Amino acid sequence: MASFNLTPSDPSTFILTGIPGLEASHILISIPFSMFYFISLLGNFTVLFVVYKEQTLHKPMYLLLCMLALTDISTSTSVVPKALCIFWFNLKGITVGGCLTQMFFLHAASAMHSAILVTMAFDRYVAICNPLSYATILTNARVAKLGLVGLIRAVLFILPMPLLLRIQPFCANHFIPHTHCDHMAVAKMSCGDITVNRTYGLVIALVVIGFDLMLIALSYGLIIRAVLRISSEKAHQKAVNTCTAHICVILTSYTPSLFSFVTHRFGQGIAPHIHIILANLYFLVPPMLNPIIYGVKTKELRDKVGKYTCKM
Repeated sequence: MASFNLTPSDPSTFILTGIPGLEASHILISIPFSMFYFISLLGNFTVLFVVYKEQTLHKPMYLLLCMLALTDISTSTSVVPKALCIFWFNLKGITVGGCLTQMFFLHAASAMHSAILVTMAFDRYVAICNPLSYATILTNARVAKLGLVGLIRAVLFILPMPLLLRIQPFCANHFIPHTHCDHMAVAKMSCGDITVNRTYGLVIALVVIGFDLMLIALSYGLIIRAVLRISSEKAHQKAVNTCTAHICVILTSYTPSLFSFVTHRFGQGIAPHIHIILANLYFLVPPMLNPIIYGVKTKELRDKVGKYTCKM
């Protein structure tokens, strides 16, 4: 296989080693990587295409689904193509600028993804607790503005990460034991003081994940309170069905993220390849499962996808 011939001391280049200890299995590991990525692209582009083509789906809920699909495509595409280049062709080199750019896009897309899940929780709250005012509270324009706020927040929060690393000195060790340029993995390559980088990354993770989870929990707390006040069993079932897909997406999105975050910072006794596999699960599993979950649980979307599948 071709290799990227670069000296480790080249100050303009990092070397991504892939999954340490499992180099001999890179080709085998690439099979689920590529399959998950293909399924993710197929599912998310299908959602985007069907919602775009169907006027009846031009509603706030489906606009949020499109935003979710775009962030899923962005997160997986930020990571998987480079990982496959490492696994298939041994192309391990990445410029410092390319590494910091990859870091910015994957972390910004993750923060945007979290903001969209919060907006979807608010959407479910309004749909169940204030259904008569749903059309006036959540218009397409308002959802688009909320999405823009989430994007601005992601950019403002994540941009300092690569900027702070840019001024760090990187000495002879340019080998990053990872498949992508994760913030802490790159920071640990520095021979300078990374206290600020470490603290900022920790604070942003806690603020984004902690604050967003708190808002989601608040929304569902209000939903549960409203549902308990309803005596009708049919109404209970309808409320549960309305929230099921979103709850599943929350679990698939935050669970691998929290595991990766905890093990990376506090799991020093865990083998490095476990750290890296957990980190990659966040960029592989949710983008693949999210369109499947909504396709199965949302009847209107499922029917439209079936319609275009039959046409093909």
